[in-house]
Formats: sequence, C-alpha cells, structure tokens
Amino acid sequence: GVVEACLLHMLKRRAAGFLRTDKVAALFTKVGKTYAIAGDICKKVQELQQQVEGRKNQPNGQEPLKRQGSTTSKTPVLTPQAIKHIWVRTALIEKVLDKIVQYIVDNCSKYYEKEALLADPVCGPILASLLVGPCALEYTKLKTADHYWTDPSADELVQRHRIHGVYGRQDSPSKRPALGIRKRHSSGSTSEDRFAASAREYVESLHQNSRTHLLYGKNNVLVQPKDDLEAIPGYLSLHQSADSLTLKWTPNQLMNGTLGDSE
Repeated sequence: GVVEACLLHMLKRRAAGFLRTDKVAALFTKVGKTYAIAGDICKKVQELQQQVEGRKNQPNGQEPLKRQGSTTSKTPVLTPQAIKHIWVRTALIEKVLDKIVQYIVDNCSKYYEKEALLADPVCGPILASLLVGPCALEYTKLKTADHYWTDPSADELVQRHRIHGVYGRQDSPSKRPALGIRKRHSSGSTSEDRFAASAREYVESLHQNSRTHLLYGKNNVLVQPKDDLEAIPGYLSLHQSADSLTLKWTPNQLMNGTLGDSE
C-alpha cells in the first residue's frame, strides 16, 4: 500500500489512463511496453486475475474439473487485500519490484509531474534502493493472523533460559529444571556486565512478541502482594495490541532465576 501511494503521487494523467480506474495497473501496463521485466509481470498478473475470476464463476467456489493426468497447478487463493495490491505484490514476490521502480525513476519524465516523489533526484532513487531488501526475501510462506505466537508464561521462559542460557545446568533438555536459589560469585566487573546483559536480553524476550507493541518499560517497580509482606521489585511494562492495552509485571527474582520456594 505504501509503495502504491508513492507510485501514484502526481502521476501524469496520460500515464494513469483517462478511463482506467486502476491507475497502478495502467502504470505497470504502460511501463511493460518498453521494459521487458515489467511486461512479464503484466502477463503474470493477468493470468492470476483470470484464475481468480474463474474461481468466482465456479458454483460454490468449486475447482473446475481437470482431465486425468493434467499437470495444471491449483488455482491460488488470494485474499481481498492481495487482490487489491496484486500488481505491487506480484512484482515483490517475483523479486523485480526494485528494478521496475528504478526503471520508472530513470524515466520519470514520461510518467510524472516535476514535483512528484519519484521525480525527485533524491527521494526517487532512495525508494528504489529501499525495495532491494524486501525483493531479496523468499515469500513462499506468508505470515497470517492465525500463526501469531503468544507470550509464554514467566515460568516457562525461566525454564527455557535455564536450559539454553549461559548459567544453565548441564541437564538433559527433556528434563525441565526446577527454579531454585542459585548464588553467583562474580570475581570482577566483566562477569557482572555479562550477567547484566543476559538479564536485559531476558527481559526483552519476556515482554516482546510479534503480536503486541511495547509502549513503556521500567525496572524495579515495587509491588506489595499482601499487607503483611514486603514490597517486591519487578519489571513493569505497558503493551498495546489491536484492541487493548495490557500491563505486565514480573518479579526481578523470577527473571534472575532466584525465586526459590517463595510464593
């Protein structure tokens, strides 16, 4: 969507097509007449669109019957979002989006007004350069909402840390070590710095995931679980998800692996 917005910024009317509602399609089609790579993308997009239309015309969304021994591949299932951005998406998956944008930038006078983003001598080449990275990726498996992993419990993360961490015991991974008080004697600042770095990484792994956004974090926040107990220092963090805000607090003892038998 962002790439499309850049491509459509101050696009000339001739390049966009007077009667075409899909201006991105008109741009790719026009570029494809003089640039072979863009022409190949036009053919692939047209094939995808025909397959999608064929699927829509089938009763109850059934696949058309194929002759025995046919090697025709299964019609791809595209989401409405993928169909909406099918031109840029196809060029990205085929790893040529950066080349097409670079070609447009090099020939920007044909397609854009002078004040357009892609006609800018600095912004245009930067956009093409930024697309080199995404075009180098393999999009064989796209991440969907049902593949999000949730935040494990603090106990689970501590046990993983004990198994794989620097201070973990040499037990078999199949045996989950119990939490216990462990005294560490640091002989110098190097050991302390190493442990502090490990603790910082551990805090990040405990509170960061692909589903929520960390808004705020603060260490040594005191919480008093009961009136007759002392306040316990811990790590407090505020997270934002799609529909809510979540406040998390984890005791420092638990993250350091020294909780022992405390409740």
